[in-house]
Amino acid sequence: MMQRTPVLSHEPVRAALAGAVAMAVAMGLGRFFYTPVLPGMMAGLGLNAADAGIIAAANFAGYLLGAVLAAYGWAAGLERRLAIGALVSTVVLLVAMGLLSSVAALSVVRFLAGLASAFAMIFTSGIVLSIGLRHGDPRVQMAHFSGVGFGIAVSALLVYVLSLADTATLATWRIDWLAGAVLGAVGLILVMGLLPRPESHAGARREPAIVWTRPLVALTLSYGLFGIGYVVTATFIVAIAREGAHSPLLECLTWLVTGASAAVSVIAWKPVERRFGVAAAYLAALLVEMVGVAVTVTLPFPASALIGGVLLGLTFIVITAYGLQLGRILASESPRQVLALMTAAFGVGQILGPLGAGFLAARTGSYVLPSLAAAAILLLAAVIVVLGGTLSIKSR
Repeated sequence: MMQRTPVLSHEPVRAALAGAVAMAVAMGLGRFFYTPVLPGMMAGLGLNAADAGIIAAANFAGYLLGAVLAAYGWAAGLERRLAIGALVSTVVLLVAMGLLSSVAALSVVRFLAGLASAFAMIFTSGIVLSIGLRHGDPRVQMAHFSGVGFGIAVSALLVYVLSLADTATLATWRIDWLAGAVLGAVGLILVMGLLPRPESHAGARREPAIVWTRPLVALTLSYGLFGIGYVVTATFIVAIAREGAHSPLLECLTWLVTGASAAVSVIAWKPVERRFGVAAAYLAALLVEMVGVAVTVTLPFPASALIGGVLLGLTFIVITAYGLQLGRILASESPRQVLALMTAAFGVGQILGPLGAGFLAARTGSYVLPSLAAAAILLLAAVIVVLGGTLSIKSR
């Protein structure tokens, strides 16, 4: 009797594409688009590093609130609707950034954008990663997180191309935000058509409270410190490039190599994960990122910006992905809660990072001290991982 060839499911492919595009819109545009546009905003609005840090911190405060709100069971069964709604909000808020001028108004918009980014990331990830696990296809997770890098790379090219245009009637940075909104709207339409609907029972069970073991506490603390350490460079690297070289091309290349490296980072680190495990890969990525943050202010231009961008891109997504993966292993009965609460710890770090770095840069006149401090914090995050026993975790 002949066996029938099983029909391959298209669900993982749709989930992977939807996740990649959603992350490109929510994170690549909704969160990180501020970085390449920031130098133009600082010049056009007369902002200093402290002002820029306040606006950035507002975004991360919104991200923190979104992560905390998402930690509870009220969203069960509403994940897809919330994810799409968050992406709609992201597009609207990109438009708002191109229309406002005051630090207070921009901070409010970035706060709301952070809230939308957190909702989009958490609820989209919940749908997409669950589908990948159910089908036993690790490529779904890889594609999902690579979307952040693609969004960053595309935004770098967008800002550079617009910088070459004749925009005498309107500040270029305003056009950047409006063009980003158009790009985000295209991505939104794609996600609406591609993102699968979760199974009716998915997320319906109320999760038990998290059991806080020593490795989980250490991991969460390390993850929060990572939020401080990476965000200084992620926020100011293009401004550092402008300060050192005054070249729009270098600014574009710096953010472009950051995004391109981020897009392939999950694939690039896969051999390390397979050989040594998720926990060891997480630790190694923290140490590589520490080097990347330090070289942005210690090597001569343009090597400092380009090498720093590559090392940042190669690490920040994999640290995020591996950290959350380890959290799910340590709190397997409460995956939504641990995802949200670790993201909240990350969010606290992101608020402290740009605030401290902005004020230090404004007072010292350079980004050297805040960047070296961020590198030291990443080293501390790595030490806590080792001392907390996190390396003993076996992925499964």
